[in-house]
Amino acid sequence: MRKRIKFRKLGRTPKHKWAMLRNMVTSLIKHERIETTLPKAKELKYVAEKMVGHAKDGSLHARRQADSVLREKPALSKLFEVLGPRYADREGGYTRILKLSKFRQGDRAPMAIIEYVDRPGEVRAARPPPSRRTPQNLREVLMDVGINPIY
Repeated sequence: MRKRIKFRKLGRTPKHKWAMLRNMVTSLIKHERIETTLPKAKELKYVAEKMVGHAKDGSLHARRQADSVLREKPALSKLFEVLGPRYADREGGYTRILKLSKFRQGDRAPMAIIEYVDRPGEVRAARPPPSRRTPQNLREVLMDVGINPIY
């Protein structure tokens, strides 16, 4: 029975799978958008969200933990200087997986695009975090000002 197994196998040995995920998260941080298969994108999402969590923390310990995963120093500096401040007010959901309608040519594997949300030049804007949302109706506007509405 599968109980509390964190990652998919992805048809690789654990060392090969972890090396692949490290390469992919480094490429994702560098390009902010990559195309891969759907199962790999779903596994990469977990690792990418953890990296942004480290960047938001910003401590020396978090930087060293991120450095143990990332392959390149420029990706590490971009993570802590660009992505960390960008997602400072967002509490999760830093990545988006878009399923592609086309399949891979050789083996018909389902393809997907994984990207960071709130990046410049994106096609569809992400829902803003609660701290940046504008009130939707009159009741919310009055509550923000401090006036209790009469029912």
